[in-house]
Amino acid sequence: MKTLIIAEIAQAHEGSLGIAYSYIDALAACGVDAVKFQTHVAEAESSLAEPFRVKFSYVDQTRMDYWKRMEFTLEQWKGLKSHCDEVGVEFMSSPFSCAAVDILEEVGVKRYKIGSGEVSNFLLLEKIARTGKPIILSSGMSDYRELVETIDFLRPFGNELSILQCTTAYPTAPEQWGLQELAVLKEKFGLPVGYSDHSADITACIAASALGAEILEFHAVFDRRMFGPDAKASLEINEIKQLVASVRRLEQSFAADASKLDVSKYSELKTMFGKSLAVNKALKAGHVLRREDLESKKPSDQGIPAKFFQQVIGKVLNKNLNQWDFLREEDLK
Repeated sequence: MKTLIIAEIAQAHEGSLGIAYSYIDALAACGVDAVKFQTHVAEAESSLAEPFRVKFSYVDQTRMDYWKRMEFTLEQWKGLKSHCDEVGVEFMSSPFSCAAVDILEEVGVKRYKIGSGEVSNFLLLEKIARTGKPIILSSGMSDYRELVETIDFLRPFGNELSILQCTTAYPTAPEQWGLQELAVLKEKFGLPVGYSDHSADITACIAASALGAEILEFHAVFDRRMFGPDAKASLEINEIKQLVASVRRLEQSFAADASKLDVSKYSELKTMFGKSLAVNKALKAGHVLRREDLESKKPSDQGIPAKFFQQVIGKVLNKNLNQWDFLREEDLK
């Protein structure tokens, strides 16, 4: 099974179309499967009453100003989608309003990722569900009761659903990763599960992959020292390249047959590294063998296998043996 690896640019482009294109190119070169943005229509999703999650901005007086600065036109979104197609990655974007869904339908997205804050926004979820496209839910700010309500709401529409373990903290410390929740979510909902990361550490995603995550999502940034609300919780480009390579190696490992039922392919090595019994001193015919007389030496096909040492203790030699001679059945009475 191939893990869907999603690198989220989100607002790391800072409203610059050129930087957005640069991120697509850099992430495609890392080998990710999808590049994800966030589609914001400020007037449709926000208001002057919305506070800053992180007061980071030196240029935006209000959160509304920030969302306006993050907007792209429909034609610009289409251009970004087209560029993703050209470099071989899937274009994705999370909508935060019904108006944003309209834009993304015009652009032609393949699936929808629902941000943690939208899990109970049934107005938005219904509009997305009616597209018939797959839906990936992030569990970041939701308890099990809320997740049950949302999944129960979505199931009748028949969309392909999956759910991501996520902790809404930027960045998340190891004790907040919640990797054990992958198994809990899988058991509770019977859906494909994945991991949405904000740790700024590739360890979390690699571990999630090893634990069965079918989807990995993380924030991407050229440098964590950059301006923006998510920079400190993001992975840098070189880290992403390393992460992708690690996950693909894990996939190879899980796909391979490493069963212990048949180890015949190791027979030559087992002989080479295996041991045969030998004597550790010169012994005369008639000597009664003791544990203290025995040694084990490579290879394993030169006499009595070392695992049978207890069976030769107390046996009598019928010939003289030199120090370090292998001990064979014909040497014993």
